[in-house]
Amino acid sequence: MPTTPPVPAPEDWPIAVCMHGFAPVGPDGVALHDAPAERWDDVFAQVAALGFTELEIADSHIRPADLEPSRREELRAIATQHGVAMISVHVQRQSVLQPGREQRNLDYAHRTIDAAAELGMTVFSTGLHHPFSEAQKKALWFWTAPGWKDPDDAATRATAVARLRELGEHAASVGLPMALEMYEDTYLGTADSAVALVHEIGLDNVGLNPDIGNLVRLHRPIEDWREMHARTLPYAKYWHVKNYARDEAGDGSWFSSTPTSMELGLINYRQVVRDAVELGFRGPFLMEQYGGDSLGVCATNRDYLRGLLATIRKDRS
Repeated sequence: MPTTPPVPAPEDWPIAVCMHGFAPVGPDGVALHDAPAERWDDVFAQVAALGFTELEIADSHIRPADLEPSRREELRAIATQHGVAMISVHVQRQSVLQPGREQRNLDYAHRTIDAAAELGMTVFSTGLHHPFSEAQKKALWFWTAPGWKDPDDAATRATAVARLRELGEHAASVGLPMALEMYEDTYLGTADSAVALVHEIGLDNVGLNPDIGNLVRLHRPIEDWREMHARTLPYAKYWHVKNYARDEAGDGSWFSSTPTSMELGLINYRQVVRDAVELGFRGPFLMEQYGGDSLGVCATNRDYLRGLLATIRKDRS
């Protein structure tokens, strides 16, 4: 039987920051992906100034697979100069089920896995969510407007399983775990469906990114956050953590949510982080925040999380 690795010291646990605090397109109209080295340098300088030593590269901002080799090396050099590890790449809104782009998105994901391995990343993260609908683009918070829904169709689900298994096998061949992000109205949109999908894929290196915050924020009835975590944490490979203040009418006539810190929202992270560690989770955390000073809130959340991890380790010693 495999043994559970020891609990790392809190200061050694990888805690990355997201890229939401940076504009994907600059005031000059140049995308961050295509920006000169000086703009990349500013990103990593801000990350390092807040005390982060790990960053998740979101392909909404920079697509490692689409960088020329010289630019990938430039990106690596800038990160190294600031003492920041690019710990993961997150492929989002490029579902292998997107109509008309299925093969293109699958090929892109394969190229991203290779780029992640080349850059020394430790996680490949992806999901099944699609590009924003027009309604989502216009909404203050995109999760309050309707978007894509994976069809309730066995054949389509089987196709998703086959394509994700193909990606998982590729990730395994280069030594990477593959984490599937939970997201509403996809086959990763409920705890039971997400866990079933992992079993259907059937690879040891493929698990979940149990980002329950994506579901807590919805303006509709939701599963209990405690039950969702209980079902999904045993399969966690990587974890986007964020929180929302949530309110709803007792008769189900209205719902509201707004982003807040890990400590203040609906999810009790003091409990679910402890549960995850007890279940053997040793993967990286990713601090995520929408709105306001995203970087600042992520730094606050990191400090809160390190405090939780210190308490957990002390209690286990």
